[in-house]
Amino acid sequence: MRNFLSSVVKKTIILISLFTITGYVVAQDSTTAEKNYPSADTVIAIKIVPDTAFQKGLIHGGFYKSLPPGPNKKRVWLVAGGTVVAYGGIMIGLYNAWYKNYPQSGFHTFNDFPEWKQADKVGHIYSAYIESRASMEMWRWTGIDRKKRIWIGGMSGAFYQTVIEVLDGFSKEWGWSWGDFGANILGSGALVAQELAWNEQRIKLKFSFHRKNYNDPELTQRSNMLFGKSAAERMLKDYNGQTYWASVNLKPFFRNSNLPEWLSVSVGYGAEGLFGGTENIGKDDNGNIIFNRPDIKRYRQWYLSPDIDLTKIKTNKKGIKFIFTVLSAFKFPAPSLEFSNGKFRVNALHF
Repeated sequence: MRNFLSSVVKKTIILISLFTITGYVVAQDSTTAEKNYPSADTVIAIKIVPDTAFQKGLIHGGFYKSLPPGPNKKRVWLVAGGTVVAYGGIMIGLYNAWYKNYPQSGFHTFNDFPEWKQADKVGHIYSAYIESRASMEMWRWTGIDRKKRIWIGGMSGAFYQTVIEVLDGFSKEWGWSWGDFGANILGSGALVAQELAWNEQRIKLKFSFHRKNYNDPELTQRSNMLFGKSAAERMLKDYNGQTYWASVNLKPFFRNSNLPEWLSVSVGYGAEGLFGGTENIGKDDNGNIIFNRPDIKRYRQWYLSPDIDLTKIKTNKKGIKFIFTVLSAFKFPAPSLEFSNGKFRVNALHF
């Protein structure tokens, strides 16, 4: 069975390679006019949104001093090759660290939508969005046509996440999740839709985390079992400490206002009291109950908080711009208004 899954991983890497090569071929399909003049899409974008970075001669992340003349073949090869190598390495590492340790089966589906108050589904939306955004920016760096880099890069996140869903489909412990697949499409779609409509990301998806500590030894033990002990494991697995945000940059919606360009407002979602998928009960391999805490309430949390769009802070330093772009995937601590259990409360500092 291990050889079977290894074959699946190899086929997965081949699929990634084909997907990236397809992007490379499309990226190379440029006319002389595209190489010497702004594309029609770019000209339209300048006319429709005159106050964008295009008119200022800076392309979003600030990697260009003027409009790019056309695809840079070396950069296209670098992005295409780097994607294949990096994702292939990640998949091999994922197989060795995770899938090979669990029994395999024929491909099957599993409905996990009711689990974890859908915090995991929001996590899929965020992951696909961030992966798509990173991929799109790399393809932007190559200088390919606007619509090509939006679609090639923009749908990458959904593709990468869906490959993992295929692996889950062959795992006896899990299965293909239509809920996860839909969330992946929504995440990438959110990026693509904004780029096509506004030529920028006015609403950025962000993530924040705070480690949960409990005075109850039983809850601590259960958390260690479910979510791991290290900070990295907890950040990735513990839904009780995660918050996902939709950060709306205000200035593009109120262009004639005196609002600072970096000012944003974030709407967040989280959950609390989750010590099992659908209920706070845990069983061992023999079906014996080893954890049973129905007294702990499972509930959703909604937040409203001020935020900063770091990509809107002006600087001529490329390194700083790159750091700001990376950090813009995370929501920094700030006061928040929380709505949960039918009540409002104010958090002086929300992580």
